Amino acid sequence: MLVQFFLGLRNAGIPVTIRELLDLISGLEARLAFVDVDEFYQLARICMVKDEKYYDRFDKAFASYFSELSTLDDIIEAMIPDDWLRKEFLKQLSEEEKAKIESLGGLDKLIEEFKKRLDEQKGRHAGGNKWIGTGGTSPYGHSGYNPEGIRIGGESTNKKAVKVWERRDFKNLDDNVELGTRNIKVALRRLRKFARTGAADELDINDTISSTAKNGGMLDLKMVPERHNAVKVLLFFDIGGSMDPHIKVCEELFSAARTEFKHMQYYYFHNYIYESVWDNNIRRHSERIQLLDILHKYSSDYKVIFVGDASMSPYEIVQPGGSVEHWNEESGEVWMRRLRETYEKVAWLNPVPPQDWNWTQSIKLVEQQMEGHMFPMTLGGLEKAMAYLAK
Repeated sequence: MLVQFFLGLRNAGIPVTIRELLDLISGLEARLAFVDVDEFYQLARICMVKDEKYYDRFDKAFASYFSELSTLDDIIEAMIPDDWLRKEFLKQLSEEEKAKIESLGGLDKLIEEFKKRLDEQKGRHAGGNKWIGTGGTSPYGHSGYNPEGIRIGGESTNKKAVKVWERRDFKNLDDNVELGTRNIKVALRRLRKFARTGAADELDINDTISSTAKNGGMLDLKMVPERHNAVKVLLFFDIGGSMDPHIKVCEELFSAARTEFKHMQYYYFHNYIYESVWDNNIRRHSERIQLLDILHKYSSDYKVIFVGDASMSPYEIVQPGGSVEHWNEESGEVWMRRLRETYEKVAWLNPVPPQDWNWTQSIKLVEQQMEGHMFPMTLGGLEKAMAYLAK
């Protein structure tokens, strides 16, 4: 039965191999999950999923697999070998519950009676003490109470039956979905270069132990500066116009970046980069910052990230005076080339879906000027951008 589960994961686009399947089988043989769908779910996810961006796909495949198991025998066979039930199931119960489950003739009798009532019952039933339904004392159903019961559908009320797995806790982690602050932080962590600088105010445990031992047992504390991400980032955000629908995702990216990068500077532009930018939208027309000053101020080891939809008239990129807001003596293409000559790694994040890029001439122009380093604003796209910048 686990082979079908394995194939279902592959069909869902999860890169599982025979090695992961063997690990899952070994875990079941070691009884790490026993007669509990939730336990099996946790074990299977640990063994089969190596990247959290696949959690949502795993959840869907898991739900589909168990929904296709048509009988209780299928579920039992899928999760545990048959001989486990006879040896181990009663160990999970209290003495009182062991006595009560025997009132129906034991586990085999309970399952047999369950199948029989499924065949006999023709419709929905609520209340009562025999038929499969809700709110009663029958051993089968949900929202009622019977200490030796099997829950059918719904949610557990008395926590006496096997849980029904149906909740997707990680539905926002697929690498094709819109970004959220938590997802962005996960992706930005791929761009890390740790270093220790500043005051020595963090205890170095290993060095302290070693020094204390060399000191004949006399405590010798060793301190080191705090370890932090030493990557330096310049962020340029396109603001206004066609970017208004993307304000939320830009705010989330900005929030996550400020958390992840200690050395980060940010500026705003409209449509494309020219001779000046600004860092305060309220004073964008009165307090401009010259791009040349930025190129001279920040060293070449800064990683540069542009965030914008690159949707504009092509003239705004390639022609002097092409800007819609002012007369630019030199084209945006010239200024972007200067910036790329100063900084080794420059990437562009685009909130427009990649399938629409070919329909906008300016997007293709920007992508060409970025030498192909334009990435979509999805978790997968952001991860690829961080991997490129980290090289």
